[in-house]
Amino acid sequence: MADVEAALDLAGLTNPHVREYVHYWADLTGADRVEVISASDDPRLAEEALAAGELLPAGEGLYYSRSFHKDTARSEERTIVATSNPSDAGQYNNWRPSSEMKPLLEGKMRGASAGKTMYVVPYLMAPPGSPLEAYAAGVELTDSRTVVMHMIRMARVGVDFINNLADPNSFARAVHVTGDLENLGHGTPDDARYFVTVADERTILHFGSSYGGNALLGKIAHGLRQAAYDGWASGKFLSEQFMLLGITDKETGKKYHICGGFPSASGKTNLAMTLAPDALGDRYYVDFYGDDIAWLWVDPEDGKLYGMNPEFGVFGVAKDTNEATNPTALDSIGPGSGAIFTNIAYNPDTQEVWWEGKTKEPPADVTGWQDWKGELVSERTEGDDSPWAHPNSRFTTTLANVPNVAPDFNSPAGVPIDAIIFGGRTRDREPLIRAITDLAEGVYDGLTLGAEATFAAEGVDGQLRYDPMSMRPFMSYPEGAYAAHWLKIIGEATEVPMFAHVNWFQRGEDGHFLWPGYRDNLRPLLWLMQLKAGEVTGRTTPVGIIPTKEELNLEGVEITPEDLDTILTIDNARWQQEIGFRQTHLEQFHDLPEEIWEAHRRVKADLEADA
Repeated sequence: MADVEAALDLAGLTNPHVREYVHYWADLTGADRVEVISASDDPRLAEEALAAGELLPAGEGLYYSRSFHKDTARSEERTIVATSNPSDAGQYNNWRPSSEMKPLLEGKMRGASAGKTMYVVPYLMAPPGSPLEAYAAGVELTDSRTVVMHMIRMARVGVDFINNLADPNSFARAVHVTGDLENLGHGTPDDARYFVTVADERTILHFGSSYGGNALLGKIAHGLRQAAYDGWASGKFLSEQFMLLGITDKETGKKYHICGGFPSASGKTNLAMTLAPDALGDRYYVDFYGDDIAWLWVDPEDGKLYGMNPEFGVFGVAKDTNEATNPTALDSIGPGSGAIFTNIAYNPDTQEVWWEGKTKEPPADVTGWQDWKGELVSERTEGDDSPWAHPNSRFTTTLANVPNVAPDFNSPAGVPIDAIIFGGRTRDREPLIRAITDLAEGVYDGLTLGAEATFAAEGVDGQLRYDPMSMRPFMSYPEGAYAAHWLKIIGEATEVPMFAHVNWFQRGEDGHFLWPGYRDNLRPLLWLMQLKAGEVTGRTTPVGIIPTKEELNLEGVEITPEDLDTILTIDNARWQQEIGFRQTHLEQFHDLPEEIWEAHRRVKADLEADA
């Protein structure tokens, strides 16, 4: 058995509550040894992982990791929020009683780390000194060295973060046990995997994976799911799956900050990491803060809404990342960056990596290339065009590697939020941008955020898959209470931010995209800031304010007048159909605030009057 006392003493870990917690789980899991981690251990861990074959070299200071082939993404159907209060159950949080889940997980974890090292990863999901620091500290226990290396990139890691807590017991307890990956019954009735957040005890228990959101417990489980519950329970803040960027007008010196939620495959990371288009680059500069999570709160001193990215790194989807779509991302994973690639194509002879969309065509010479399962591409049967990289393949890098990372990304004060935007991938109905000035209508719009699903298969033409605020997979408390909490927190601000809905994905009848997208997506955001400042007025519609053609800065944009007309127009008939879908969606949620229903009826009536 591990000598826990010696390991904790060696690391200088003095917090008595953390020591007790480590003792308990080291004994329960049967780990052979215990090792306390700090960020400075990364080079040594990398050497050990390379020597053990857990990582493979992918160029200078770059690493390649391959998952078990059934362990390649978050497992939503096995993800559970548990508390002691049945009223915490919502439509999406897959609630179960903690009295059932805690013994179940402890039983699965008992003795499951025998022969392994238990790594103790003390971390902070916010800059030291942040107003939300009390909710940011955590300790992850994991039996996976590669998970430790990912955590070092995604969080601030070191014993000082938990030794010096104002309340020594105010840390999230996160336990990750990999389990016997090949024998867990993935997707069968005997599936043994469980990913449980015991939210009212601030305890996270994950068993049966070594991949991403199932194993980097500071990221989604603490930084998003647990923090959302904490924000609600405390009444102090929101934790959302939001990107956060800054825009500086170099001519006026003004700086704006915009955050927002986008369902999967709706352009969130590309927007977060965008640069100004060439034609506007002399005037505007874009700062990157984060691509995945934002914590939002109102400062009682000045009454402003503030936001920050609690993460310390980027866990980005590799697919379709290239010089045209996201040059910023490519620059952040270059030689010497320490980036870790997961489940992409790999060539052990040349130590190169590749994924679909990195270049227009895959490497012409397939000699040595292995797909994400480790199988040689050269030995594929004729006609086998399956992806070389897994569609959910990833890169992990620290924020400091992002070339346009904001100079104040690590400021404990956060940044003032000027606008909150939502955006889903829809081929019709949603214009390029529509601004919303009313708080309840803004929250209503976020609650009815959706993106195109396989609506043909569902038999309902135009039905979106709704993803409230892009939090559907991460909701940890009931949706009615969630809406009320949004109205409370944002409503406390002396100046409510502008809301807006954006859509880069409208298509013509021939299937072509009407808007060029990517770096040009900055243009509607600039219009939004002008609207907020009273410099433009736009055109009022039943679903928000839309730019006029003259108000959008289109210098250097290639778009036909007809396509521009389409993306700045509301299809009333389509919207009236949408309102019906929205009503059915909102009726699922218990105790939805009356302000939301009033906003719904107001939009519905305005559409009917405008028809």
